[in-house]
Amino acid sequence: MKTLTVELGERAYPIIFCHGLISKESALGAEVLLETAGRSVFIVSNDQVAALYLPRLMALFAGKRVGYHCLPDGEAFKTLSQVETIMGKLISEGFTRDSTVIALGGGVVGDVAGFAAAIFQRGVPVIQIPTTLLSQVDSSVGGKTAVNHPLGKNMVGAFHQPALVAIDVGTLTTLSDREFAAGVAEIVKHAALGDADYFDWLEDHCEQIVARDIDCLNEMIERSCRIKATIVAEDEKEQGRRGLLNLGHTFGHAIETLSGYGVVLHGEAVAIGLLMAAEYSHRAGFISERISARLRSLLAAFGLPLLLPAALTRGDFKTAMARDKKATQSGLRLIVLKALGQAEIIDQVDDDVLDQTLTSWL
Repeated sequence: MKTLTVELGERAYPIIFCHGLISKESALGAEVLLETAGRSVFIVSNDQVAALYLPRLMALFAGKRVGYHCLPDGEAFKTLSQVETIMGKLISEGFTRDSTVIALGGGVVGDVAGFAAAIFQRGVPVIQIPTTLLSQVDSSVGGKTAVNHPLGKNMVGAFHQPALVAIDVGTLTTLSDREFAAGVAEIVKHAALGDADYFDWLEDHCEQIVARDIDCLNEMIERSCRIKATIVAEDEKEQGRRGLLNLGHTFGHAIETLSGYGVVLHGEAVAIGLLMAAEYSHRAGFISERISARLRSLLAAFGLPLLLPAALTRGDFKTAMARDKKATQSGLRLIVLKALGQAEIIDQVDDDVLDQTLTSWL
Protein backbone atom coordinates (compact mmCIF):
# COMPACT_ATOMS: atom_id res chain seq x y z
CA MET A 1 0.00 0.00 0.00
CA LYS A 2 1.34 3.43 -0.99
CA THR A 3 0.41 6.76 0.57
CA LEU A 4 0.48 10.28 -0.82
CA THR A 5 -0.31 13.24 1.45
CA VAL A 6 -2.19 16.33 0.32
CA GLU A 7 -0.31 18.96 2.33
CA LEU A 8 -2.90 21.39 3.68
CA GLY A 9 -1.71 22.01 7.22
CA GLU A 10 -4.37 21.00 9.73
CA ARG A 11 -6.60 19.86 6.84
CA ALA A 12 -3.92 17.58 5.37
CA TYR A 13 -5.09 14.09 4.46
CA PRO A 14 -3.69 10.92 2.91
CA ILE A 15 -4.48 9.34 -0.41
CA ILE A 16 -3.93 5.61 -0.01
CA PHE A 17 -3.46 3.30 -2.99
CA CYS A 18 -4.86 0.02 -1.75
CA HIS A 19 -5.54 -2.58 -4.44
CA GLY A 20 -8.08 -4.95 -2.91
CA LEU A 21 -9.81 -2.69 -0.36
CA ILE A 22 -13.23 -3.44 -1.85
CA SER A 23 -12.45 -5.25 -5.12
CA LYS A 24 -10.88 -8.31 -3.46
CA GLU A 25 -11.06 -10.17 -0.19
CA SER A 26 -7.66 -8.87 0.97
CA ALA A 27 -9.12 -5.56 2.26
CA LEU A 28 -5.74 -3.84 1.99
CA GLY A 29 -6.08 -0.45 3.64
CA ALA A 30 -9.05 -1.41 5.81
CA GLU A 31 -7.23 -0.50 9.03
CA VAL A 32 -6.64 3.08 7.86
CA LEU A 33 -10.26 3.32 6.72
CA LEU A 34 -11.62 2.13 10.07
CA GLU A 35 -9.34 4.43 12.06
CA THR A 36 -10.42 7.46 10.03
CA ALA A 37 -14.17 6.81 10.14
CA GLY A 38 -16.26 7.94 13.10
CA ARG A 39 -18.42 5.80 15.35
CA SER A 40 -21.16 5.78 12.74
CA VAL A 41 -20.91 5.96 8.96
CA PHE A 42 -23.37 6.89 6.24
CA ILE A 43 -22.49 5.52 2.82
CA VAL A 44 -23.60 7.29 -0.35
CA SER A 45 -23.34 5.26 -3.54
CA ASN A 46 -25.32 4.62 -6.71
CA ASP A 47 -27.34 1.63 -7.84
CA GLN A 48 -24.66 0.11 -10.07
CA VAL A 49 -21.68 0.57 -7.75
CA ALA A 50 -23.64 -0.54 -4.68
CA ALA A 51 -24.48 -3.84 -6.34
CA LEU A 52 -20.76 -4.52 -6.80
CA TYR A 53 -19.14 -3.17 -3.64
CA LEU A 54 -21.60 -2.04 -0.95
CA PRO A 55 -21.92 -5.41 0.87
CA ARG A 56 -18.14 -5.75 1.12
CA LEU A 57 -17.72 -2.19 2.37
CA MET A 58 -20.50 -2.61 4.94
CA ALA A 59 -18.81 -5.79 6.15
CA LEU A 60 -15.62 -3.81 6.79
CA PHE A 61 -17.63 -1.55 9.10
CA ALA A 62 -19.07 -4.39 11.17
CA GLY A 63 -19.33 -3.09 14.71
CA LYS A 64 -20.09 0.47 13.61
CA ARG A 65 -23.51 1.92 12.95
CA VAL A 66 -24.04 2.04 9.18
CA GLY A 67 -26.65 3.78 7.02
CA TYR A 68 -26.71 4.29 3.29
CA HIS A 69 -28.38 5.99 0.36
CA CYS A 70 -28.13 4.99 -3.30
CA LEU A 71 -28.50 7.54 -6.07
CA PRO A 72 -29.71 6.53 -9.50
CA ASP A 73 -26.71 6.34 -11.83
CA GLY A 74 -25.79 9.36 -13.92
CA GLU A 75 -24.94 13.07 -14.04
CA ALA A 76 -28.65 13.90 -14.27
CA PHE A 77 -28.96 13.02 -10.56
CA LYS A 78 -26.25 15.38 -9.35
CA THR A 79 -28.92 17.66 -7.91
CA LEU A 80 -30.02 19.51 -4.81
CA SER A 81 -32.99 17.17 -4.51
CA GLN A 82 -30.63 14.23 -3.99
CA VAL A 83 -28.74 16.20 -1.32
CA GLU A 84 -32.05 16.98 0.36
CA THR A 85 -32.93 13.27 0.38
CA ILE A 86 -29.60 12.46 2.02
CA MET A 87 -30.17 15.20 4.61
CA GLY A 88 -33.55 13.72 5.41
CA LYS A 89 -32.11 10.27 5.98
CA LEU A 90 -29.24 11.56 8.12
CA ILE A 91 -31.64 13.50 10.33
CA SER A 92 -34.46 10.95 10.53
CA GLU A 93 -32.08 8.06 11.24
CA GLY A 94 -30.38 9.95 14.05
CA PHE A 95 -26.92 10.54 12.64
CA THR A 96 -24.93 13.20 14.48
CA ARG A 97 -21.76 15.27 14.22
CA ASP A 98 -19.57 12.29 15.13
CA SER A 99 -20.71 10.53 11.97
CA THR A 100 -18.65 10.15 8.78
CA VAL A 101 -20.05 10.24 5.28
CA ILE A 102 -18.51 7.73 2.88
CA ALA A 103 -18.65 8.40 -0.87
CA LEU A 104 -18.53 5.08 -2.73
CA GLY A 105 -18.67 5.65 -6.47
CA GLY A 106 -17.65 7.98 -9.26
CA GLY A 107 -17.55 11.73 -9.58
CA VAL A 108 -21.28 12.30 -9.21
CA VAL A 109 -21.44 10.29 -5.99
CA GLY A 110 -18.30 11.96 -4.65
CA ASP A 111 -19.60 15.45 -5.35
CA VAL A 112 -23.09 14.82 -3.93
CA ALA A 113 -21.82 13.00 -0.84
CA GLY A 114 -19.08 15.57 -0.27
CA PHE A 115 -21.54 18.46 -0.47
CA ALA A 116 -23.96 16.68 1.87
CA ALA A 117 -21.11 16.17 4.36
CA ALA A 118 -20.11 19.84 4.03
CA ILE A 119 -23.53 21.11 5.06
CA PHE A 120 -24.89 18.45 7.43
CA GLN A 121 -24.78 20.03 10.89
CA ARG A 122 -22.34 22.61 9.45
CA GLY A 123 -19.91 19.93 8.34
CA VAL A 124 -18.97 16.32 9.12
CA PRO A 125 -16.01 14.32 7.79
CA VAL A 126 -16.18 12.65 4.40
CA ILE A 127 -14.11 9.75 3.10
CA GLN A 128 -13.83 9.35 -0.65
CA ILE A 129 -13.65 5.81 -2.09
CA PRO A 130 -13.65 6.57 -5.84
CA THR A 131 -14.50 3.67 -8.15
CA THR A 132 -14.03 5.26 -11.58
CA LEU A 133 -10.81 6.38 -13.20
CA LEU A 134 -12.03 9.96 -13.49
CA SER A 135 -12.90 10.19 -9.82
CA GLN A 136 -9.67 8.48 -8.73
CA VAL A 137 -7.42 10.97 -10.52
CA ASP A 138 -9.52 14.10 -10.25
CA SER A 139 -12.79 14.68 -8.44
CA SER A 140 -12.01 12.77 -5.22
CA VAL A 141 -8.89 14.85 -4.56
CA GLY A 142 -8.99 18.53 -3.63
CA GLY A 143 -12.20 19.04 -1.69
CA LYS A 144 -14.43 20.45 -4.42
CA THR A 145 -18.03 19.39 -3.88
CA ALA A 146 -21.04 20.57 -5.84
CA VAL A 147 -24.31 19.83 -7.59
CA ASN A 148 -25.56 21.10 -10.93
CA HIS A 149 -28.13 23.78 -11.67
CA PRO A 150 -30.15 23.87 -14.91
CA LEU A 151 -28.27 27.08 -15.85
CA GLY A 152 -24.78 25.77 -15.14
CA LYS A 153 -22.63 22.89 -13.98
CA ASN A 154 -21.37 22.79 -10.37
CA MET A 155 -23.01 26.09 -9.50
CA VAL A 156 -24.04 25.04 -5.98
CA GLY A 157 -21.29 23.65 -3.78
CA ALA A 158 -18.58 24.08 -1.17
CA PHE A 159 -14.93 23.33 -0.54
CA HIS A 160 -14.84 20.43 1.90
CA GLN A 161 -11.60 18.46 2.07
CA PRO A 162 -11.94 14.72 2.67
CA ALA A 163 -10.46 13.04 5.71
CA LEU A 164 -9.14 10.25 3.50
CA VAL A 165 -9.11 9.19 -0.16
CA ALA A 166 -8.86 5.42 -0.63
CA ILE A 167 -8.12 4.32 -4.20
CA ASP A 168 -8.63 0.67 -5.13
CA VAL A 169 -7.44 0.30 -8.73
CA GLY A 170 -9.18 -3.09 -8.86
CA THR A 171 -12.51 -1.33 -9.28
CA LEU A 172 -11.44 -0.21 -12.77
CA THR A 173 -11.93 -3.74 -14.12
CA THR A 174 -15.70 -3.24 -13.99
CA LEU A 175 -15.73 0.04 -15.94
CA SER A 176 -17.06 0.19 -19.48
CA ASP A 177 -14.59 1.25 -22.15
CA ARG A 178 -16.46 4.54 -22.47
CA GLU A 179 -16.24 5.35 -18.76
CA PHE A 180 -12.58 4.34 -18.67
CA ALA A 181 -11.74 6.60 -21.62
CA ALA A 182 -13.61 9.47 -19.96
CA GLY A 183 -11.25 9.19 -17.00
CA VAL A 184 -8.20 9.21 -19.24
CA ALA A 185 -9.27 12.66 -20.53
CA GLU A 186 -8.51 14.18 -17.11
CA ILE A 187 -5.17 12.37 -17.07
CA VAL A 188 -4.23 13.83 -20.45
CA LYS A 189 -5.25 17.22 -19.04
CA HIS A 190 -2.88 16.81 -16.08
CA ALA A 191 0.03 16.02 -18.37
CA ALA A 192 -0.81 18.81 -20.83
CA LEU A 193 -0.93 21.50 -18.16
CA GLY A 194 1.89 20.44 -15.89
CA ASP A 195 4.24 17.65 -17.02
CA ALA A 196 5.57 17.25 -20.56
CA ASP A 197 7.50 14.10 -19.58
CA TYR A 198 4.24 12.57 -18.35
CA PHE A 199 2.63 13.43 -21.69
CA ASP A 200 5.46 11.58 -23.43
CA TRP A 201 4.92 8.61 -21.08
CA LEU A 202 1.21 8.50 -21.91
CA GLU A 203 2.02 8.44 -25.64
CA ASP A 204 4.54 5.63 -25.09
CA HIS A 205 2.21 3.53 -22.90
CA CYS A 206 -1.11 4.12 -24.63
CA GLU A 207 -1.65 0.48 -25.65
CA GLN A 208 -0.92 -0.85 -22.17
CA ILE A 209 -3.24 1.72 -20.60
CA VAL A 210 -6.09 0.84 -22.97
CA ALA A 211 -5.47 -2.83 -22.13
CA ARG A 212 -5.66 -1.82 -18.42
CA ASP A 213 -2.24 -3.17 -17.54
CA ILE A 214 -2.21 -3.02 -13.74
CA ASP A 215 1.34 -1.67 -13.41
CA CYS A 216 0.66 1.12 -15.91
CA LEU A 217 -2.62 2.00 -14.21
CA ASN A 218 -0.96 2.21 -10.80
CA GLU A 219 1.81 4.49 -12.10
CA MET A 220 -0.61 6.63 -14.09
CA ILE A 221 -3.05 7.17 -11.23
CA GLU A 222 -0.30 7.98 -8.74
CA ARG A 223 1.36 10.47 -11.12
CA SER A 224 -1.91 12.26 -11.81
CA CYS A 225 -2.82 12.38 -8.12
CA ARG A 226 0.61 13.79 -7.33
CA ILE A 227 0.17 16.60 -9.88
CA LYS A 228 -3.24 17.50 -8.50
CA ALA A 229 -2.18 17.17 -4.84
CA THR A 230 0.76 19.52 -5.40
CA ILE A 231 -1.41 22.18 -7.03
CA VAL A 232 -4.16 21.88 -4.40
CA ALA A 233 -1.58 22.23 -1.61
CA GLU A 234 -0.41 25.51 -3.19
CA ASP A 235 -3.91 26.94 -3.75
CA GLU A 236 -6.68 25.19 -1.83
CA LYS A 237 -9.55 27.57 -2.63
CA GLU A 238 -8.69 28.20 -6.30
CA GLN A 239 -7.58 31.79 -5.92
CA GLY A 240 -4.71 31.34 -8.34
CA ARG A 241 -2.71 28.36 -9.58
CA ARG A 242 -5.42 25.78 -8.93
CA GLY A 243 -7.39 27.33 -11.76
CA LEU A 244 -4.97 25.61 -14.15
CA LEU A 245 -6.77 22.36 -13.40
CA ASN A 246 -9.73 23.79 -15.32
CA LEU A 247 -7.88 23.53 -18.64
CA GLY A 248 -10.56 22.64 -21.21
CA HIS A 249 -13.35 22.89 -18.66
CA THR A 250 -14.85 26.25 -19.66
CA PHE A 251 -15.55 24.77 -23.09
CA GLY A 252 -16.37 21.35 -21.63
CA HIS A 253 -18.90 22.58 -19.08
CA ALA A 254 -20.70 24.50 -21.83
CA ILE A 255 -20.95 21.27 -23.82
CA GLU A 256 -22.44 19.43 -20.84
CA THR A 257 -24.90 22.20 -20.02
CA LEU A 258 -26.15 22.59 -23.58
CA SER A 259 -26.30 18.87 -24.35
CA GLY A 260 -28.14 17.94 -21.15
CA TYR A 261 -26.29 16.52 -18.15
CA GLY A 262 -25.29 12.92 -18.74
CA VAL A 263 -25.73 12.88 -22.52
CA VAL A 264 -22.04 13.65 -22.96
CA LEU A 265 -19.87 12.25 -20.16
CA HIS A 266 -17.82 14.80 -18.24
CA GLY A 267 -14.54 13.32 -19.44
CA GLU A 268 -15.78 13.30 -23.03
CA ALA A 269 -16.69 16.98 -22.74
CA VAL A 270 -13.27 17.70 -21.22
CA ALA A 271 -11.55 15.94 -24.13
CA ILE A 272 -13.35 18.14 -26.66
CA GLY A 273 -12.77 21.16 -24.40
CA LEU A 274 -9.03 20.44 -24.33
CA LEU A 275 -8.94 20.50 -28.13
CA MET A 276 -10.93 23.74 -28.21
CA ALA A 277 -8.61 25.31 -25.63
CA ALA A 278 -5.61 24.15 -27.64
CA GLU A 279 -7.08 25.68 -30.80
CA TYR A 280 -7.67 28.99 -29.01
CA SER A 281 -4.09 28.82 -27.72
CA HIS A 282 -2.77 28.18 -31.24
CA ARG A 283 -4.87 30.93 -32.83
CA ALA A 284 -3.70 33.34 -30.10
CA GLY A 285 -0.10 32.52 -30.97
CA PHE A 286 0.80 30.68 -27.77
CA ILE A 287 1.50 27.18 -29.14
CA SER A 288 2.34 25.53 -32.43
CA GLU A 289 -0.02 23.42 -34.50
CA ARG A 290 2.20 20.43 -33.69
CA ILE A 291 1.20 20.57 -30.01
CA SER A 292 -2.50 20.65 -30.92
CA ALA A 293 -1.93 17.70 -33.27
CA ARG A 294 -0.19 15.66 -30.55
CA LEU A 295 -3.04 16.36 -28.15
CA ARG A 296 -5.63 15.33 -30.74
CA SER A 297 -3.70 12.17 -31.61
CA LEU A 298 -3.39 11.09 -27.98
CA LEU A 299 -7.07 11.67 -27.20
CA ALA A 300 -8.02 9.76 -30.35
CA ALA A 301 -5.78 6.86 -29.34
CA PHE A 302 -7.76 6.54 -26.12
CA GLY A 303 -11.05 6.46 -28.04
CA LEU A 304 -12.29 9.87 -26.91
CA PRO A 305 -14.65 12.00 -29.04
CA LEU A 306 -13.07 14.72 -31.14
CA LEU A 307 -16.20 16.50 -32.42
CA LEU A 308 -18.94 18.54 -30.78
CA PRO A 309 -22.43 17.09 -30.44
CA ALA A 310 -24.80 18.21 -33.16
CA ALA A 311 -27.20 21.17 -32.92
CA LEU A 312 -25.12 23.50 -30.75
CA THR A 313 -25.01 27.15 -31.83
CA ARG A 314 -22.24 29.71 -31.32
CA GLY A 315 -24.59 32.10 -29.51
CA ASP A 316 -25.77 29.47 -27.05
CA PHE A 317 -22.20 28.31 -26.54
CA LYS A 318 -20.93 31.79 -25.68
CA THR A 319 -23.86 32.33 -23.31
CA ALA A 320 -23.12 29.07 -21.51
CA MET A 321 -19.43 29.93 -21.27
CA ALA A 322 -20.24 33.35 -19.83
CA ARG A 323 -22.16 31.63 -17.01
CA ASP A 324 -19.20 29.44 -16.16
CA LYS A 325 -18.39 29.68 -12.46
CA LYS A 326 -14.81 30.67 -13.27
CA ALA A 327 -15.99 33.86 -14.98
CA THR A 328 -15.36 37.11 -13.11
CA GLN A 329 -17.01 40.52 -13.13
CA SER A 330 -14.51 41.54 -15.80
CA GLY A 331 -15.57 38.71 -18.06
CA LEU A 332 -14.62 35.24 -19.22
CA ARG A 333 -11.55 33.50 -17.85
CA LEU A 334 -9.73 30.86 -19.88
CA ILE A 335 -6.86 28.50 -19.27
CA VAL A 336 -4.56 28.36 -22.26
CA LEU A 337 -1.54 26.27 -23.19
CA LYS A 338 1.78 28.10 -23.45
CA ALA A 339 3.74 24.91 -24.17
CA LEU A 340 3.27 21.20 -23.69
CA GLY A 341 3.27 20.82 -19.91
CA GLN A 342 2.75 24.53 -19.27
CA ALA A 343 -0.59 26.33 -18.91
CA GLU A 344 -1.62 29.84 -17.90
CA ILE A 345 -4.80 31.56 -16.72
CA ILE A 346 -5.85 34.56 -18.81
CA ASP A 347 -8.50 37.10 -17.80
CA GLN A 348 -8.29 39.14 -21.00
CA VAL A 349 -9.88 36.80 -23.53
CA ASP A 350 -9.52 37.91 -27.15
CA ASP A 351 -13.12 37.86 -28.35
CA ASP A 352 -12.08 37.72 -32.02
CA VAL A 353 -9.90 34.67 -31.39
CA LEU A 354 -12.69 33.06 -29.38
CA ASP A 355 -15.17 33.68 -32.22
CA GLN A 356 -12.72 32.21 -34.71
CA THR A 357 -12.28 29.15 -32.51
CA LEU A 358 -16.00 28.62 -32.03
CA THR A 359 -16.71 29.19 -35.72
CA SER A 360 -14.28 26.42 -36.64
CA TRP A 361 -16.12 24.02 -34.32
CA LEU A 362 -19.75 25.04 -34.75
